[in-house]
Amino acid sequence: MRNTRALVMMVVAIALASLAVIMAAQWINAQAAGNISKVAVAQNDISLGARINPDMIRMVDWPAGATPPGAINDPKLLAGRVTRSSVQRGEPLLESKLAPPGTQGGLSAVVAEGKRAMTVRVNDVVGVAGFALPGNFVDILVNTQEENLKAQGSHEASISKIVLERILVLAVAQESSRDETRPKVVNAVTLELTPEQVEKLDLARSVGTLSLVLRNQVDPDPAKTAGATKASLLTMPAPPRPAAPAPAPRPAVRQSAAGPQGPKVEMIKGLERSSQQF
Repeated sequence: MRNTRALVMMVVAIALASLAVIMAAQWINAQAAGNISKVAVAQNDISLGARINPDMIRMVDWPAGATPPGAINDPKLLAGRVTRSSVQRGEPLLESKLAPPGTQGGLSAVVAEGKRAMTVRVNDVVGVAGFALPGNFVDILVNTQEENLKAQGSHEASISKIVLERILVLAVAQESSRDETRPKVVNAVTLELTPEQVEKLDLARSVGTLSLVLRNQVDPDPAKTAGATKASLLTMPAPPRPAAPAPAPRPAVRQSAAGPQGPKVEMIKGLERSSQQF
């Protein structure tokens, strides 16, 4: 009898323990499910300006507390969207990497709102030996002549000056892929500029020769330079300024032949009167 009662107690204990384990597992799974969300990532590498189709993406589990800002959790929102930057395989598709809905594919989808794309001709030297790749920032240098000094026939008319800074390279030649790391020598570079910068660049390439200067991508500080001339290049002293003309001499005051006239004193001594000139 005692053995039967002990056996029943053991069965009941095992059943209660199993039930507790099942309930705990369900509770843990429910908690885990609440901390997981679905995020769209690239199935393969997606190039800049490509139109997204369902074969390019897949949905993966992502911790809800670590979801990147702008992540897409509904694949329907990606239908027909165009990438404005390259996306690597397994990388989340973010709104910041996509052009606005309705944008057509191509380089025009990459140009930021309010900006313009302009292409300039370069050679292997001007193009920073092919290291100016899409996604890099460059400064634009122009070598020209100062009109006033040129009109005077001065040898100091030549000047080199940075005219545009931190300009984004959108494409080199006909390629806009940003995942290239090897240099590529091309004959044209497409830059992203504001309308005012477009005007400056168009004028600069018509008045002189252009050079691209590769700069650090995280350096936002402007270069405050006055430009380089032959004198500053060779550390020559500045030419002396012409001396100011001497003032005209004042006209001399004429004096009479008798010399300067002093005060005249009249003296009376008794009945005699005389005068004396000093």
